[in-house]
Amino acid sequence: MATQRTLIRAGHVLSMDPDIGELPQGDVLIEDGRITAVAASLGDVDAEIVDASGHIVAPGLIDTHRHTWQTQMRGLCSDWPLAGYFYGMRLAVSPAYTAADVRLGNLLGAVDALASGVTTILDFSHCNNTPDHSDAAVTGLRDAGIRAIFGYGFFDSSPMAPQHFSDHGGRLKDFARIADTYFASNSGLLTLGVALTEPGLVPLSVTAAEVGVGRERSALQVTHTGTVWGAPSGIQQLDLAGLLGADQVHVHCNTLAEEEWQALARAGAKVSISVETELNMGMGLPVFAACERHGIAPTLSCDIISLGSGDLFSQLRQGLGFKRWADTEALNLAGRNPERVSTTALEALRWSTVNAAEAVGLGERVGSLTPGKQADLIVVGGPSTAQHPHIDAAGTLIFQTSTADVRTVLVAGRAVKRDGVMTGVDLPRLLEQADASAADVLERVRAAVPTLPPTPAGGFDAVLGMLTTNLNS
Repeated sequence: MATQRTLIRAGHVLSMDPDIGELPQGDVLIEDGRITAVAASLGDVDAEIVDASGHIVAPGLIDTHRHTWQTQMRGLCSDWPLAGYFYGMRLAVSPAYTAADVRLGNLLGAVDALASGVTTILDFSHCNNTPDHSDAAVTGLRDAGIRAIFGYGFFDSSPMAPQHFSDHGGRLKDFARIADTYFASNSGLLTLGVALTEPGLVPLSVTAAEVGVGRERSALQVTHTGTVWGAPSGIQQLDLAGLLGADQVHVHCNTLAEEEWQALARAGAKVSISVETELNMGMGLPVFAACERHGIAPTLSCDIISLGSGDLFSQLRQGLGFKRWADTEALNLAGRNPERVSTTALEALRWSTVNAAEAVGLGERVGSLTPGKQADLIVVGGPSTAQHPHIDAAGTLIFQTSTADVRTVLVAGRAVKRDGVMTGVDLPRLLEQADASAADVLERVRAAVPTLPPTPAGGFDAVLGMLTTNLNS
C-alpha cells in the first residue's frame, strides 16, 4: 500500500515541543497519519500540499472534561447556579433524553469541538440511562471522527424517573459490556475511561467498586471534586482508602483545603479547570494558584455547552485573564503595578496541549508537533481582520482566534475540516436534527417538571447529610 503523505507548508509553527520550538516559517510532514518531520523547510516532497503561509500551525487542542451529550441544550443553564444545574440538568433533563438524543448530542458536540480546533475530548458521559444510551454515546463520538476518551458514567439519572438498572451492579456490568464491545483495543481514536459518581452521592464502597472496575481495564478516571461549599469533598476518604491515583483527572477542585491538595499531589492526580462554568455558577475561584503551589500542571475544559462555549480558545482567554488578575491583585491592592505578566500566552497554551495530553494518558500520541506522534493539528488564519497581522502567534491563538479562524483540522492525519468547511458531515441536517431533539427533550421535561430548574429551597442543603454519611460508609 502506498504511503499517504501530507505536507503542511510554510506556516508559523508552534510545535509545543521544546526541542523544536517555534518556527516563524516551517513545514510539517505527515505520513500515514503520523508526523515524520518538522523543519524550517523540508524542500520538495511528493505529498499533498496544504499551503499554510500566513497561518499558524499548532497541535490540536485537548479538552479534559466535557459533558458532550448536553450539546443540544446549548445555553439552557445560562442563568443557573450550580444547584440549579444539578437539580435541573442532572435530575430533570437527563431522564428525558432518549438514546437517540444522546447519540445526537455526542455527534453534534464532537463536531462542534472539531470545528473549533479541539481534536481530543475527555467525554464525561453521565447520561447512560440504559444500555442503549451507553451504546449511543459511544456511537456518536465514533461517527464524528474525533479523538476521545469515553468516560462511562455510573450516575443514576434521577430518583424522579424510572430506573433501568435495578442496582449498581447492573451499571458495573454494563460498563464491562461497553468495554468488551468497543474497547478491545485502546489504540484507536476512542479510548476507555470511567466517570465516577461524585464521592458522597453514593457510599464509599460503591465509589471503590467504580474505581476498581476502571483500573481492571486500565481506564482513565475522571471525577467532579470539591464543587459544593460546606460539603465534604471526599478527598480525605479516598486517600485513606487508597483510591487516589495518577490515573485520575479531578475536575473543578474549588473548595479543597491545603491538605487535600497535598493528597492529590502525592497521588500524582491531574486537575481540570472549567473557568467559564466556575465563574458563572458561583463555584469559586479557578484553582491555578493551588495547582502552581503543589506542582500540578493545570488543564482546561469546556464542561457544559448547556452553559458555555464549546471552543477552548474562550477557556484559554478567560483562564489566562483570571490567572494574571489573581497573580497581580495583591500588588495592586498595595498600590503597585506589575513589571511583567505572570504567565505568557505560550505558557498558557500548554494547558490545552502538552499538559492536557499527559493528563488524559495520551502524551505519547498527541499534544505537540513531535515526529512520531499522531498528526492531530490545526491551521489557523484566513481572511478575518482578527488574523492579520500575525505578530505574536501564541497571543493570536489565545486572544484573537474564533472558530471561524480555524481553517483546517487534522485528526490522525485525516482532514475533518478543510479550508473552513467541515468534511464528512451534513451540517445543515445535523443542526436541524439538534433543534428538533432539543424541542422534544424540553417538552418531555416540562410535562414532568413544571418549572426549570426545579431547585428546592436551600439548594444543596438537602443532600449535605447524605454526603457525610456515604463517605463514612
